[in-house]
Amino acid sequence: MKYFLILFSITLVSFTTLSGWNTNIEIAKKKASEQDKYILLNFSGSDWCGNCIKLDRELFSMDTFKIFAQANLVLLNADFPRNKKNKLSAEQTSHNEKLAEKFNPNGEFPKTIILNSKGEFEGEMKHPSKNAGEYLESIHKIIQ
Repeated sequence: MKYFLILFSITLVSFTTLSGWNTNIEIAKKKASEQDKYILLNFSGSDWCGNCIKLDRELFSMDTFKIFAQANLVLLNADFPRNKKNKLSAEQTSHNEKLAEKFNPNGEFPKTIILNSKGEFEGEMKHPSKNAGEYLESIHKIIQ
């Protein structure tokens, strides 16, 4: 029972945190252009990558990050789940694979990059950062 509760909590955190994230780069670019923001593209293995789950829990779910992102970023997630129950549509899988070919050819997880509103590479976040503040500071340096 204890194992189930831990797993349920991790899953709940992931689903809660990722609400508000885009899954299509064209929509993200349009929003970024209209709102004069950058795109934070996160490559994630949401159901198998321990560091991805940790990044989600320790950064993306934090109010500090959410406030910063709301003002400065359009969030884009390219997820690569492995569990059959979390399988993405063929269309979404293809979309994520194309993003990975261009921005994550070595298949690093987690990998987070900043794109401009045209979808062009601006910078990359190093994992793991020591804390949310350092992570936000590194994003801020890229978008200045």
